[in-house]
Amino acid sequence: MAPVLSRSLTTLPSSPLFSSNPNNNNYNNTHNRLSIRNAFLHQNGLKSNTFSCSGLKWKLDKRGSSVVVRCEASAVAEKEATEAPEEKFEYQAEVGFFQVSRLMNLIVHSLYSHKEIFLRELVSNASDALDKLRFLSVTDSSLLGDAGELEIRIKPDPEKGTITISDTGIGMTKEELIDCLGTIAQSGTSKFLSALKENKDLGNDNSLIGQFGVGFYSAFLVAEKVIVSTKSPKSDKQYIWEAAADSSSYVIREETDPEKQLRRGTEITLYLRDDDKYEFTEPGRVQGLVKNYSQFVSFPIFTWQEKSRTVEVEEEEEPKEGEETPPEGEKKKKKTKTEKYWDWELANETKPIWMRNPKEVEKEQYNEFYKKAFNEFLDPIACTHFTTEGEVEFRSVIYIPGMAPMNNEDVVNPKTKNIRLYVKRVFISDDFDGELFPRYLSFVKGVVDSNDLPLNVSREILQESRIVRIMRKRLVRKTFDMIQELADSENKEDYRKFWENFGKFVKLGCIEDTGNHKRITPLLRFFSSKSEDELISLDEYIENMDEKQNAIYYIATDSLKSAKSAPFLEKLVQKNIEVLYLVEPIDEVAIQNLQTYKEKKFVDVSKEDLELGEFFSGDIDEVKERESKQEYILLCDWMKQQLGDKVSKVQVSNRLSSSPCVLVSGKFGWSANMERLMRAQTLGDTSTLEFMRGRRIMEVNPDHPIIKDLNAACKNEPENSEARRAVELLYETALISSGFTPDSPAELGGKIYEMMAVALGGRWGRVEEDEGVAAAADSTPKDESTSEGTETEVVEPSEVRTETDPWE
Repeated sequence: MAPVLSRSLTTLPSSPLFSSNPNNNNYNNTHNRLSIRNAFLHQNGLKSNTFSCSGLKWKLDKRGSSVVVRCEASAVAEKEATEAPEEKFEYQAEVGFFQVSRLMNLIVHSLYSHKEIFLRELVSNASDALDKLRFLSVTDSSLLGDAGELEIRIKPDPEKGTITISDTGIGMTKEELIDCLGTIAQSGTSKFLSALKENKDLGNDNSLIGQFGVGFYSAFLVAEKVIVSTKSPKSDKQYIWEAAADSSSYVIREETDPEKQLRRGTEITLYLRDDDKYEFTEPGRVQGLVKNYSQFVSFPIFTWQEKSRTVEVEEEEEPKEGEETPPEGEKKKKKTKTEKYWDWELANETKPIWMRNPKEVEKEQYNEFYKKAFNEFLDPIACTHFTTEGEVEFRSVIYIPGMAPMNNEDVVNPKTKNIRLYVKRVFISDDFDGELFPRYLSFVKGVVDSNDLPLNVSREILQESRIVRIMRKRLVRKTFDMIQELADSENKEDYRKFWENFGKFVKLGCIEDTGNHKRITPLLRFFSSKSEDELISLDEYIENMDEKQNAIYYIATDSLKSAKSAPFLEKLVQKNIEVLYLVEPIDEVAIQNLQTYKEKKFVDVSKEDLELGEFFSGDIDEVKERESKQEYILLCDWMKQQLGDKVSKVQVSNRLSSSPCVLVSGKFGWSANMERLMRAQTLGDTSTLEFMRGRRIMEVNPDHPIIKDLNAACKNEPENSEARRAVELLYETALISSGFTPDSPAELGGKIYEMMAVALGGRWGRVEEDEGVAAAADSTPKDESTSEGTETEVVEPSEVRTETDPWE
């Protein structure tokens, strides 16, 4: 019988596809069909089932609200072919009445951000098919038959420009092909799970992956044509599904070639586009994608790879002239030769260690997994393996690397790709922007595997939700537990190594994560005035505190050496008060964000109003101290008048013992160390320096000789220029010793040189060595009697003293 062309015309007056507006995008596509339909109805009025039009015989049937028109050609050439007859079907969509070609374009080009995702999706579908077969075979062992092991094979073909993914799973019947591949967003896995939930006796298999029904169509990201050959153990026939990327229909036919028969399972062949065939038919690239996305799939995945082997071959040498031909029975020389060949190679040999019981896994196995999964060569410092149950269930193994990142940008970059997210052992993403881990813990590496993460359809984007926040909170808590356990261990070397590599990250947490201050603060380590060679914790500092001490004292400088020699510490060290040394740029900001620890506030010894009265209550005569301050009030006012706006005030100090003076910062505003850091910022705004810079207060030591001399000058010669210059130089020198930067270093240098010239001029009996001066002296005529009677006077260096010595 001749082939029959059938078409269904359904009346959908509310659909935009059947709008009579010529501006409608679908108007041109449906206008011809509507015209034919109206002509048929008008001419026949549904009273006659057959009629003639354009020389063809038409037959009209009515099915509900649809009208089916069949055209029976009077003469059609018979097609000679060995293949079974083809049937053509239109795609259906479970998302409502939608233009199929536009829907396919949306799925292919909008859901997925990378073309390489197609291999992950197809391998996941193959894994689901194997899981279904394994599950069903528990109750029906005949489904397995003798079709071989449960496995997945991927074979690229550069010559043909194809890549084939085959599995020995459950396969599909013709009806399942139409239902699953012919209906967009129809998930066979989702239906399978729904059936399991209805039958409580069979239970529920949560290891199935594809539940959105669009993963298969990711093949059209790289393929211009896709052919699916499938054989279900429930059917005796093998069917072929074929579709092109730009088509809204597909073809299903029965496989009749005996050489292409499958014993069981599905084989998907992608005919790649010209732009993609060179990339995705390269065997190394294919194997890399499998190891990245699917290396922990529970079924073996084999890829077709080129290998090499060494073989021995007999070497045939032609006899040289004059040599006899060796007899046939004599052994010939052999040589080794490297030959290449193609064979299957297991791509997912690394097993998901997080699926095992932590009690059964050795430390060496954790280290081996870490090195393979993250391409590291050093063992991790520490690791933790845990399973979380309750509101959110997930398994995780997280590590502290053995070395900090080489690039400093990784310290502040949350997208370090160190956390790999898996869903049912299939890699989803490692590109997160702080969803799973905060930025200051971005150095932590590990894997997180969950069965119920709130992913979108493409499974590449982790949606923000309550579940994600719970996961983040538990991952952070487990990380802190791991670090604290490392800090409390007897092996102090491990934590010292951790702190050297990742101490800056932990300090960053003091700034960014106020909610975890109680977990972060015990982990901090600093040098101190009592421990200059070994780092100590804040708990150790508090244990060593005096009973009278109610604060934790610290000083922020640019180096350990400058911290030790800072004038702010003189009285504190003298009274055996421990001071923390903050020598890294981030230290001061981190401590200021903490404010207190165990009810002890942090106090900067370089700021004004340093309270030390409780330590000197028994050593200081209050009456004498009050008289001393009263005595130096005039000096403070005189020095403030000389310095003007350079300082906010001058006062007697209670923190100095050997230095003549010091410049301290006000309570509010930047300290000297912070001002130095702000000046060094590449993109810093210099206009904010004056606004944020703390006021400077000059404190003088009344017991120092220089201050006593200036006090005498203030009372006896307040207008003396030398005394005024001494005050200026004293201020400039205090700037440097207190950690500030002089406004004009060259001007300060000139003042120091001038004072040195005055103090040292002629002190050691300087010998004039200028040859020009000596020559001029020789050429001057002299009286012989005078020269003969004159003797050179030798002056001892100790007797030389200039008349205007400022230090006299």
